[in-house]
Amino acid sequence: MVNETINKKKEDFEKAISYFKDELGKLRTGRASVSLVEDLLVDYYGAKSPLKQVASITVPEARTIAITPWSRDVLVDIEKAIRESQLNLNPVNDGQVVRINIPALNEERRKELVKMLNQRAEEARVSVRRVREEIWEEIQEAEKAGKIGEDDKFSGKEKLQKIVDEYNAKIEEIRKKKEEEIMTI
Repeated sequence: MVNETINKKKEDFEKAISYFKDELGKLRTGRASVSLVEDLLVDYYGAKSPLKQVASITVPEARTIAITPWSRDVLVDIEKAIRESQLNLNPVNDGQVVRINIPALNEERRKELVKMLNQRAEEARVSVRRVREEIWEEIQEAEKAGKIGEDDKFSGKEKLQKIVDEYNAKIEEIRKKKEEEIMTI
C-alpha cells in the first residue's frame, strides 16, 4: 500500500526535476542557446504564440541566435517580444532574419545569474517537498482508515524521505553544474 502510494507520485518528483532543467535552459550563460528564446510569446496575427511555433530558431555561431520567421510580417513582432522580455538582449532585424548577439558576461552579471539559479533550485526543492507532503498525507489517511499499520506508516515515511533526499541531491548536482557553467569565463 505504502509503496504503491509512493510509486504513484514518483512521476511528480520527476516533473519537478524536468521543470527545473527547463528553467535552467532559459538562464543566459555566455553561450547562445535556442532554449533562451523559444518560449517567448509573440503576437502572431492577433494571438500570442511561442516563438518556436512562428519561426525557425538556429545557433549559427557560439554567441549568435538567428530567428527566421515563417512569415516576414512577424519580424517586427518578434523583435518587439525579444526587447520586452527580461533577457536584456538587443535583436537586430535585417528584413529577413532577426539576429541576437549574446554579449559576454561580466562578473556582476554572473553573480546575478547564480542568485537566480539558486532561486530556481529552491523552487524545485519546494516542489519536491510539496509532493512529499501529499504522499505523507495519503499514508497517514491510510493508517487512520486501518488499511496499513503504524509500523508500515513509519517505514513508509523513511522510504519517502530517502526518495526525497535522492531528488534533492539530483537538484543540487544540476545546480552545481550550471553554476560552474555560469562562472566559467
